[in-house]
Amino acid sequence: MTWRKRIFDLFFASLLVIMLGPIVLYLVWLVWRKQGRPLFYVAERMKSPTESFGLWKFRTMTIDNNDQGVSGGHKEARITPLGAKLRAKRLDEFPQLWNILKGDLSFVGPRPPLREYVERFPELYGKVLKSRPGVTGLATIRFHKHEDRLLARCSTPEETDSTYCRICVPRKARLDLIYQKNQSTCYDFDLVFQTIGNLFCRHRS
Repeated sequence: MTWRKRIFDLFFASLLVIMLGPIVLYLVWLVWRKQGRPLFYVAERMKSPTESFGLWKFRTMTIDNNDQGVSGGHKEARITPLGAKLRAKRLDEFPQLWNILKGDLSFVGPRPPLREYVERFPELYGKVLKSRPGVTGLATIRFHKHEDRLLARCSTPEETDSTYCRICVPRKARLDLIYQKNQSTCYDFDLVFQTIGNLFCRHRS
């Protein structure tokens, strides 16, 4: 990560913590009131081919200690009513401001993958994870909705894994590498504003 990108992340993450602090506190109370503890879901993700970190989100699903792999249709029954609303507007990702401040994430970059996929596709993720993972990015903007539709049709963990590996991993990596090749502060601003615009469009729909 360049020093310009790190300054960009620290400045805007700090600004958002101040601006969104009351909303985040309200969401903490709402999750506690509607779902109880734990309030957060902390998942292992990879920020390099060899380094992992805990990715923070508001908890949106019922607890399953044997949970693994990406989320597909086979996990849909575990999504809570409040969790569905938080996911629809990506409010569950607000705690990732903490990950940005710590340096685990950038605002813009590839979404951080699970360890199992980094180990299964080492050459591909060796290239993708030369960029610091981000909360949003080109692949998130261009492919996220399609990925959700693909995985929602999967009724078993095996089907979800097969679809994710066969379709989602290579397509997202291709977009992540396009971002990596063209990365700049202006491009990051553009992708952030596109993400915000998509959230408003989703809210109206």
